Amino acid sequence: MSTIEPTAVADDRIRYVQWGPAIAGALAAAALAFVLHAFAAAIGIATSSTAPTWRDASVALQLLSGLYLVLVAILSLAVGGYIAGRMRSSIEGSADEIEFRDGTQGLLVWAIAMILTVLMSWAAAQSVARLVAPSAGQSGSAQSVAGENIIAFELDRLFRADKRPQNVDLTYPRSEAARILLSAAGHRGVLPEDRAYLIRLVAANTGLAPPEAEKRADTVIAQARDSIRKARRAGIILAFMAGAAALLGAAVAWFASCEGGKHRDGRSPPSLVWGPRGRLSASKP
Repeated sequence: MSTIEPTAVADDRIRYVQWGPAIAGALAAAALAFVLHAFAAAIGIATSSTAPTWRDASVALQLLSGLYLVLVAILSLAVGGYIAGRMRSSIEGSADEIEFRDGTQGLLVWAIAMILTVLMSWAAAQSVARLVAPSAGQSGSAQSVAGENIIAFELDRLFRADKRPQNVDLTYPRSEAARILLSAAGHRGVLPEDRAYLIRLVAANTGLAPPEAEKRADTVIAQARDSIRKARRAGIILAFMAGAAALLGAAVAWFASCEGGKHRDGRSPPSLVWGPRGRLSASKP
């Protein structure tokens, strides 16, 4: 039966967690991820949209975007974890203890990188929200509901009119219609009283006769239901792939940091090192 030997630390100043290498590795991972996302944005696979007006709302693009998230997490956290493990100070102890400490350092890189990603995503979302927000001169009712970006095209179709009645303001009716249409994908769908109100709303703001307004409302309700279902499907796919990317990134950061620790201690020399004459040459054990 194996026994656990106590760990002898070479230097009392060496702590279990070393923040300097961890932060350096996390910054390197975040920078590499930013560069990779910039390249992906240029070719259109960095993100996908659930809106029907997007150039391609297919499942294939959503899966491709999700797989790209996984690839970015693997590459960036492998680099960040390796840097943290390689920069970490050496300690004396059993091989298992050293590996555990190096792996924990990689997990710390992963955690810091996740926090940086959340902060950058939040800042980007706030910037976009300020760009699309209504001007200060508009009333609070001018703000659209949260889900209108999913069914914006359906709302345009609903209130489209060649000869709109005079003095018609579509600000609040559009928000009302959006809230009604968002209930189309529920278990009960659009309730009869809400459907009747939507028909009256369309007739009053487009000048259509009641039969034509009813036909248009039913068509748009069906289209909105389909768009919301597509949005849910895309949200599930991307959320699952983002979770998978985070979990795989944690595992990759752990093993990369352990590998960096092996190279640091000379237990497993790297395959390539930078030679004295500025050339890549094979290392010698």
